[in-house]
Amino acid sequence: MFTLRFDMRSAAGAASRPDLYEAAVDMCAWAETRGALAAVLSEHHGTEDGHLAAPHLLAAAIAARTRTLPILIAAVPIPFWDPVRLAEEISALDIISRGRVSYAFGIGHRDEEYTHFGIDKSRRGTLADERLALLMRLLRDETVDVDGRTVRVTPGCATSGGPAILVAGGSRPAVRRAARHGLGLICQTDSPDLRELYDAECRRYGHLPGPAQFPVSGAPTAVFVADDVDRAWAELGPFLLHDAVTAASYRHGDDAVASISCARTVSELRDAEGPYRILGPSEAAETIRAGRPLPLLPLCAGLPPDVAWPYLERAAAVAGDALPPGR
Repeated sequence: MFTLRFDMRSAAGAASRPDLYEAAVDMCAWAETRGALAAVLSEHHGTEDGHLAAPHLLAAAIAARTRTLPILIAAVPIPFWDPVRLAEEISALDIISRGRVSYAFGIGHRDEEYTHFGIDKSRRGTLADERLALLMRLLRDETVDVDGRTVRVTPGCATSGGPAILVAGGSRPAVRRAARHGLGLICQTDSPDLRELYDAECRRYGHLPGPAQFPVSGAPTAVFVADDVDRAWAELGPFLLHDAVTAASYRHGDDAVASISCARTVSELRDAEGPYRILGPSEAAETIRAGRPLPLLPLCAGLPPDVAWPYLERAAAVAGDALPPGR
């Protein structure tokens, strides 16, 4: 009854990248037998702390070491991708994983990444719509005319019709994009207006609303579990703060996103009781009994694996004890 999120950042003086990548794969293989619901991989480019830029490769490594664990890549900034090449990678990964990898597509929000790829950011919405539409046709094994070229992706997906695809975002254009293409939605903002808009736009485009995930107001988005919470904050606090400050810098001051904290010190981060939390076993168990999985970030900001493992093991043990027998 927990999820694992990996973005592979490594702050200065943190663990080496080979150790982090090896640990991420090992943790997924271990956790799938202990109640893990999914592994979530994110994507960013050209960052100072080495945010994961090639999630498909890490997903392939995880898929090769696991048998049942679902893997979600969220969010893939589709304006940065050639849709033909992306369709080929998705198809290969669908075969390797036997259909366990799903995707949430966004448009990206960092100016630096648009510069990195030489793309005009003002065209990102148009590019996202065009590339998503083409990608979906290719994943359905269609033969498509692309600028006068006849294109068909082979080998195709193992999953009929392609893997599960959602749209990620916290804006009205993102909601409309999901509805227009008949896709599910991962919304980063707890907004009743966006919920209503998604349902209305789905009906307008002749689609049944798909799965729609909205953040739970006040619920954390990055969790550790510890018997001694004070000691854990002393050990983990600098890593959580690096993650929080870096993530906030990507958003240019927009704190409407549920995972963003405005904290500038470890004390502020802890006192806010916001998206970053270290829970004691009883509080973690209550969360699970309330039907909410623990969103673990086990290698946060390059946390050394030898430090990270005991926290992951404690969270998994608490999750297993909190579930009713037979679950």
